[in-house]
Amino acid sequence: MNFRWAYWFDRVILGGLVFALSACSAVAPLVPKDGPSADSVRFYAQGKAPEPAAKPPYVLVGLNPANVQVVNAVDESEGLGRFFGKGSGNSKVAIGVGDVLSVTVFEAQSGGLFLPADSTQRQGNYTPIPNQQVDSSGNINIPFIGPVRIAGMTPDEASRMIAKRLNGRAIEPQVVVSMVERRSSAISVLGEVSGPTRFFLDPGGIRLLDAIARAGGAKRLPFETVVTVQRRGSVGKVLLSSVIKNPSRNINLEAGDTIELTYRPKVFMAFGSTVQVQQGVGYSRRFPFESENMTLAEGLSRAGGLDQARADAKSVFLLRLERRDVLAQMNVDTAGYPSDLVPTVYAVDLSSSDGFFEMNQMQMRGQDMILATDAPMADATKLLAFIGLGTNIFYQAAYSAQNLH
Repeated sequence: MNFRWAYWFDRVILGGLVFALSACSAVAPLVPKDGPSADSVRFYAQGKAPEPAAKPPYVLVGLNPANVQVVNAVDESEGLGRFFGKGSGNSKVAIGVGDVLSVTVFEAQSGGLFLPADSTQRQGNYTPIPNQQVDSSGNINIPFIGPVRIAGMTPDEASRMIAKRLNGRAIEPQVVVSMVERRSSAISVLGEVSGPTRFFLDPGGIRLLDAIARAGGAKRLPFETVVTVQRRGSVGKVLLSSVIKNPSRNINLEAGDTIELTYRPKVFMAFGSTVQVQQGVGYSRRFPFESENMTLAEGLSRAGGLDQARADAKSVFLLRLERRDVLAQMNVDTAGYPSDLVPTVYAVDLSSSDGFFEMNQMQMRGQDMILATDAPMADATKLLAFIGLGTNIFYQAAYSAQNLH
């Protein structure tokens, strides 16, 4: 009997000791964890680093209606708009090396350079010049003029230029330059399309979405498809969904452009005190977006929500790389961070209804990370369970030894 009383007395004393120590940060290293504590996140945030001279590893920003509005205004797409200015592009389809052209010269009356004096010997007042291919120098040959550089011009521009060169020699000349076979101005569309293709620009030009449609369309969802345009050594990227929603991004293509569609799954991760959700045959902390737009509230719900036995509702965090200019709009000091993308931690307090409204307005982005921290009492509970297991083993061994005697 004395043994049993001693057993329970020790457990009560031990439990009280553990709960008393739970308020002390020295307990934290003794407890298994799957993420940093709320105190640790705040401690290492800007202005609270252990070494004031050192650059904090990230900035900490509290969610409020004003900050949420600033963050949600960011266009997640990469910079096709910057690459092509306002996205208008150039619809001019010029003559290029290798193109085959026909040139026809009209004169007002016979007796000129191209029409004989006796007009009865032929019908019409025009002379067709045999088809020619634009040479490597961008030239074709015109009788009585010689080599004429027309690469880079449209057929109309070439017609006017040749007529001007013939003026004064032919009788009121007019010239028509026509494309017989286009062998330059190629556009290639490849990657995650149904039918990769290579085609030549028509005189009317073609826009980005039309070229993708010509290749059979994208295989993947628009918000998971990145469109890469290569033009004269420069590269621009944009989400296909952004091109669809924003007509200014549906640029006119130019000769030599290459368009590649790549699959970039839009996912987020959830760590810490969330309820584990089974995906397929196992459990995963990685979750796909079910639609193009997902709020933090939807993401936390998708991750199983907060574990009511462990989570600290006051300290839920969203981690991402945020643009410097966006942080500046929220009056966040980003001095000392060399990159335009600054490690950022957004904090939301779900112990009040305001936090839920803010969370339900905050738009998530691909590769975001949700961190739900443990409540301080959860650490004490883990430590008590661990020590309780040890005491159970000890008392079981002592009890067995007592019975042996």
